Amino acid sequence: MMRRTFLHLGAGAVAAGALGEGSRATPAGTEWSVREFHSIRRFLRMRGRHIAYVERGAGPAAFFLHGWPLNGYHWRGSIARLSNLRRCIAVDFMGLGYTDVPADEDLSPEAQAQMIVSVMDALKIDRADLISNDSGTAIAQLIAVNHADRVRSMLITNGDVHTNSPPDLLKPTIEEARQGLLIERLAKQVEDPGIAQTQEGLGVVYTDVSFVTPALVDVYLRPLVSSPTKRMQCQSYGVAFEPSPLPGIEAQLKRSQIPARMLWGTGDPLFTQEWADWLNKTLPNSKGIRFVEGAKLFFTEEFPGVVDEEARRLWAGVRATSATVDGNAR
Repeated sequence: MMRRTFLHLGAGAVAAGALGEGSRATPAGTEWSVREFHSIRRFLRMRGRHIAYVERGAGPAAFFLHGWPLNGYHWRGSIARLSNLRRCIAVDFMGLGYTDVPADEDLSPEAQAQMIVSVMDALKIDRADLISNDSGTAIAQLIAVNHADRVRSMLITNGDVHTNSPPDLLKPTIEEARQGLLIERLAKQVEDPGIAQTQEGLGVVYTDVSFVTPALVDVYLRPLVSSPTKRMQCQSYGVAFEPSPLPGIEAQLKRSQIPARMLWGTGDPLFTQEWADWLNKTLPNSKGIRFVEGAKLFFTEEFPGVVDEEARRLWAGVRATSATVDGNAR
């Protein structure tokens, strides 16, 4: 999520070695460039909505759920690495990215979750693995409790959990969005991408601010300022997370049998590691936590090798469990 830019959350890169040996490993496939990302984008037209998505690979489906104010480009590195195992799909949420929806569209987390399920229906996908970050983590949990039969597993990274949705540090940003002021901050970064590498821009939630290049700023923020409707909706997306639906699903999460693993950056002041611990204790089929020392919120984009490692670990366990169950049934 785009955080209040004058929070002074701290900057500075974490050494690659601190994030694990596989963090910057050579990918199994080449990552999309911005041009390729634009060229392979597809749209699903559903009841007046044009839902943007990208996909790569074949086999069982995996959906990659991004945060605010990003889009599916966030997952390009993870998809490059995992597309030899999964049909990898990244959808742009309503109000963000390159998805276009009517001005009066419901942008709540519940509506976003239902949209993802509708995309699964349109693509004839019965079940999928979910990988989530930031606000996408809230949406993943809602899919898991309301459509449990559609979810094979969840790899959950820093994001909204239980009563920490939205985090207290984010509430001033949501108030800015409610007043229509946040979009001006985003527009300034489009005009001057250098701002994005400072505490006044996107760089505040990246582990290494040098990762935030002009091309990255453009692919994320330009569509959000491209029309009056888009400018309004990208702010409404954040406002729609209040009040949070997550405390109301605690009992359902406690009954969930979906295999889940948490991958959590410890340098994120918005979604601190106690919330990974909460999920680990709450989800009955939790496969544990991997903490990534010093990593901030959007580390899943900076270090896709870590996502690759943990997704493969989780999916291998799910496959092994399924094979055991099938063998016992026979």
